[in-house]
Formats: sequence, C-alpha cells, structure tokens
Amino acid sequence: MPKIPVLSGREVCRILEKNGFLEIRRKGSHIVMQRKTVDGTITIPIPDHKELRVGTLQAIIRQSLLSKTDCFVV
Repeated sequence: MPKIPVLSGREVCRILEKNGFLEIRRKGSHIVMQRKTVDGTITIPIPDHKELRVGTLQAIIRQSLLSKTDCFVV
C-alpha cells in the first residue's frame, strides 16, 4: 500500500477532477467537489490549505470511493 504524500487542497482538487469530480462551489477556505454516480451523488468538502493532514486525506479518499493508487499515482 503506497504511503500518502503531503498534498495541498488544490492538488487534491486536481486529482479528483481527473477522476470525474467537478468543483461545485467555494466558500471561505473550503472547496466543494461533486460527482454523480448511478446510486446518487458524492459530495466532498476539501480545505483549501497549503498542507492537508494525513487523516483529512484519508477521509477524502474514503468519501470519494477511490483507491489510494487511483488517487495518488502521478
């Protein structure tokens, strides 16, 4: 299992956009990304910080229903 790198909020948004998510809105220091699926809609708030904590990245991965290798392969 790959180690989770230190990423910024904007980098995470770019990764999610490559996996089918769209930026819906920005409010304050958070960016809201969304993807429509057959079962419904997945909505993920992402803090627009320079460095996201490991736990925050893990929560984003879990909510996005993507694997770690899908998210962080460059």
